[in-house]
Amino acid sequence: MDRFHLINVFVAVVDTHGFAGAARKLNMSPPAVTRAINELETHLGLRLLTRTTRTVRVTDAGERYVQDCKRILAEMLEADESVSGMHSSPRGRLTITAPVLFGGMYVTPIVTEYLNRYPEVSASCLFLDRVVNLLDEGADVAVRIGELPDSTMQAIRVGQVRRVICASPQYLAEHGIPISPDDLQAHTIISASRVTPNPEWKLVENGVPRSIRLQARMITTTNDSALAAAVGGFGVTRLLSYQVAEYLRAGKLKTVLPDFEPNALPVHVVHREGRQAPQRVRAFLDLAIERLRQGAALN
Repeated sequence: MDRFHLINVFVAVVDTHGFAGAARKLNMSPPAVTRAINELETHLGLRLLTRTTRTVRVTDAGERYVQDCKRILAEMLEADESVSGMHSSPRGRLTITAPVLFGGMYVTPIVTEYLNRYPEVSASCLFLDRVVNLLDEGADVAVRIGELPDSTMQAIRVGQVRRVICASPQYLAEHGIPISPDDLQAHTIISASRVTPNPEWKLVENGVPRSIRLQARMITTTNDSALAAAVGGFGVTRLLSYQVAEYLRAGKLKTVLPDFEPNALPVHVVHREGRQAPQRVRAFLDLAIERLRQGAALN
């Protein structure tokens, strides 16, 4: 029994969510993949995968086992690279995920600098305004904004951002500057929200958390369109400080109610391999951490 082969097949099945996908990835026949999984489960004496006619699910034991298998495979790759003299030159494909605007403004310049530095690496950028599961979607590194749930992921804090309420100088000159959260009820609200026309903005008043529910005149699913509407003088919106920093510096937007802002949100770079991360991941982490910590809008 070739244990390396069996765990490689098992990891491929998990990563591709099925036997057929693993067969294509490994250039094997589907029956050969099935035999390998059966042999591994027989050797371990437990079920790693639950199969139905339509889906393949990882059991709790399989979820724990696949993490160990990936660590072992990463260590073997590192050993191969080291002994073959490639350890100092990252190579392969790197997958990075970040929020859409943050990805365009901050991560893209880092990725291009990294790719210019390491010509044997290619990169895939998943810029999405949702939390990407690194394991399920095969991402190596993520930038996360906000408090992190407890997990096995490795996280390095690189900065923080504020949730700011802002509008254009022209809008404020015409409609007045809100002095208290209740004043927002009289203003045109632009909400970057997928959920409700009545956004609830969490603020802090006299040190006490407070939520204020508003009636949005414009609802948009993207932060950049809310930003464009605010810059154009349509109304008041709430965005993250990094998203509006350039427009604040240029005088195209002004913040309001700064004394009512909630606590800042941390920004982390997250990855899943720990010290066993491949060289291409470690090299990107080193560069990304350095560059993000230099960002004035994040610190």
